[in-house]
Amino acid sequence: MGHAILMFQKRWGTPSWVGISLPVTTSRMALDRIQVGCCGFPVARKSYYEHFGLVEIQQTFYHLPEISTAARWRAEAPQGFRFTMKAWQLITHEPTSPTYRRLRRKIPEADQERYGAFRPTGEVRRAWLDTLAFAEEVGAMVVVFQCPASFTPTDEHVSNLRRFFRWAPRGKRVFVWEPRGNWPQDLILELCRELDLVHCVDPFRSVPLWSPGLSYWRLHGIGGWRHQYREEELEDLFQRASSMKVMTYCLFNNATSYQDALRFQERVRHRQQ
Repeated sequence: MGHAILMFQKRWGTPSWVGISLPVTTSRMALDRIQVGCCGFPVARKSYYEHFGLVEIQQTFYHLPEISTAARWRAEAPQGFRFTMKAWQLITHEPTSPTYRRLRRKIPEADQERYGAFRPTGEVRRAWLDTLAFAEEVGAMVVVFQCPASFTPTDEHVSNLRRFFRWAPRGKRVFVWEPRGNWPQDLILELCRELDLVHCVDPFRSVPLWSPGLSYWRLHGIGGWRHQYREEELEDLFQRASSMKVMTYCLFNNATSYQDALRFQERVRHRQQ
């Protein structure tokens, strides 16, 4: 087990958060650092804006919308609203992924090996530049690179990852990396520090290894997408988030994301009073 994990567990306890007793008393400043939202718009955008100040755009992963769409979304959002967004799957996922079914253009079979897995190709780089253009137009200062479980820590994949992030222009944007599959903790920490990436986690499954200035949590549902969070689980989440020393984005990505996010946000606001 890596040094970072040992230090984290010494301070926070084990990753099995449910049922752990932590101090409830927190400062107003700590509570202000908790930002709540959903992965995608589970309801009409107008209604969503009335309740939340943060969303993770999902459409940009499946098929990048037109720039005009980004401009419209930014114009209609309330002042101070925060967009984050997922990077286009052409960067992270190979064309064999079932997610490509939602891509609106067909990739010729002869070119398929030039897409995904952060490959050092013109196609992947072009996909990032197009993603960046959308991020600039919509005002997203955080971009999430979610990897499939098939993106394993092979020498080739690690090399591709390093080459891509050393090259990719970002401006002042925060790059968030969500590895899945069996990645060694020490390697995740090494790559995040080296490449200036925030380690994205589902806090009920693992611990964040590198979160300089921002902690980014995607809540996929305990045991699966259909899970609805119980009150005691939201309390565990609250205690962990309020104990973080940096801004913490809590984004729900389960079947009842809207309802659970509302309940969790109400819990945060109640403690602020």
